[in-house]
Order: sequence, then structure tokens, then C-alpha cells
Amino acid sequence: MITVSSSGSLVTRADALSADIPAWLQKHVGTGDGQIAPVVLERARALYQKKKRQGAVRNPCYLAKDATRPSTASSGNPGRRFYVICESSKSFRAVSSGYGNGRKLQRANFSNGRQCAKNFSNAEGSKLTAGGSYLTAESRTSFKGYFNQSGKTTPFYRTFLLFDGQGETSNARERAIGGHPAVFLKWQCRFKNTKSPHADNEGYVPYGKLVNYTGGRSNGCTTWSQSASKEILALVEDNPTTLYIYPESKDINAVAKALKKGKSLSRAGLYWNASCLQAIGSPRFWPKKSLQPIINQWRDSLPKQPPLELPICR
Repeated sequence: MITVSSSGSLVTRADALSADIPAWLQKHVGTGDGQIAPVVLERARALYQKKKRQGAVRNPCYLAKDATRPSTASSGNPGRRFYVICESSKSFRAVSSGYGNGRKLQRANFSNGRQCAKNFSNAEGSKLTAGGSYLTAESRTSFKGYFNQSGKTTPFYRTFLLFDGQGETSNARERAIGGHPAVFLKWQCRFKNTKSPHADNEGYVPYGKLVNYTGGRSNGCTTWSQSASKEILALVEDNPTTLYIYPESKDINAVAKALKKGKSLSRAGLYWNASCLQAIGSPRFWPKKSLQPIINQWRDSLPKQPPLELPICR
């Protein structure tokens, strides 16, 4: 497996786990469904312990994510690749989570399929996942529109948990990267509701259909099921903690380099989920400095669109 040296380089180690990882937690370590890969756990623990020593966090739990895992498990259920670990209470929970879907532009195709992520980036507007170190920050709840729930027109609110990144992920706020429930309201029309605090100047509010994409792709954010979201959001409300997302750019580049040379990842001390690696062939990290100009040029080329005006609901 690999750990990170003080210089940030990849270091192979013969032992499977650090000696200080408690026995109850070691039982959850592995590459099977519901387990956490050794390198993901070790880096997540190291980040949490560092921030706890610095006084940056006091939360008894920390978070981790393995974006190399598939969206769907062999059982057909959403694949579990996000982890909530509370060592003081000996609690470990693995839940589903989305990853960035990317874009397909004329100058560059950095889109991801529904099952496995091949492309990663920290470029703003890339809609891709960027691995690395984060701290959870404040949450914001916003109104998205109305929908039909059991025959009743109901307002839909979604809470967004902001992440503060470090190093390559330091532009997390610029990218509007955070965590939220994997559900959005697909607008269909608008209706008059002058009593609604969310009505526009003419008294209209949007109406649509709820779309659930649990375990699928996102715009680069970390998404959870609605039930998992409630638990995670409650856990970090006014009590920030650390989040480590694997893989980082150095991992992606090292894996791609080893594959190009025909090397075995395990012998090279590298990790990638086996089923996804078979599906994607080789991963790619798109650095901000090279991808950002392409995204900016594409945006500048888009024709000016008039403001969206939804039809009146019938």
C-alpha cells in the first residue's frame, strides 16, 4: 500500500495498516463493498489527527471518500464510497456518494460515465471531483421550488454544506464545492402564489418534479442519499470536521504512469478500485492551469441567452 512522506511523495509499505489503527476499525478495512481501502483510511486519519492537534476541529468523527469506486455495487444497490468514522464511539458507516460528471467540449472531453470516474480536476467549471484535504464549513439552505408530495403542493428546500480545501483543493469555494442530498427539482412551469415568501415580483413561484440521483454523478460536489444527508449534516452542524477525498492528483498521475509502463499497481504500491480500473482503462487528472483556459474559452463562445421564463402551469 502507499502512504505519504513528509515531502508528499508516494511511499510503499509492506505492512497492511498502521499499528495504531484499533482492531475494531481494522475489521472495516479492505476493498470489498462497505469497506474502506487502507490508503484512504490512513490519509483520512492522518488529516483528522493533525487538525485535531492544531485545534481546528473538535468533532469526534471524521469523513472520507473513495472516488475510485463504482456507482453500483455487485448487489445492484448504490455503491458505498463515503465514510463516517467516529473512533471514540467505535462507529463506522459506509454510504453512497456521487462524483463529478465532467463535460464534453470540442477542445477536450473530460466527461465521466455513470459507473466509474476516469477524469478528475480542480478547475472551476469542470464539474469534476478533486481529491485532497478539506474541512467542512457552514451550511446554507435554499428554496428550490414547489413539487407534488402526496397530492399536496410542497416547497422543496435543499441544504448545501460548504467545504474548505487545502493545497490543490483550496479553490473549493470558488468552485462551489460541498455536500448535499442527491436530489434536485427539475422545473416544469410556474404558478401564482402571492402568499409565498419566495414569489417573484409578479407573484409566481417555480414548480417541478423531484429527481433523485443517489449514488450517481454530480456537478463535482459530494452527494448523499436524503437519509444519509440528514445524519451527516447534523453531525457537522456548528462542529466542523475533516474530509479526505481519494484520489489526489499525485495518485492519479502515478497510476496512469504505472499502467503506461505495464506495471502492476499492487507491486508498485498503488491503489485503484479494480473493477473501475478495468472499466476506464487509465485515469486522468486535468490540472487547473491547462483546463481552465479551455473552459473559459468555451464559456465565452456561448451565445447570449435570454432569461429563462417558465410557462404557466396548467
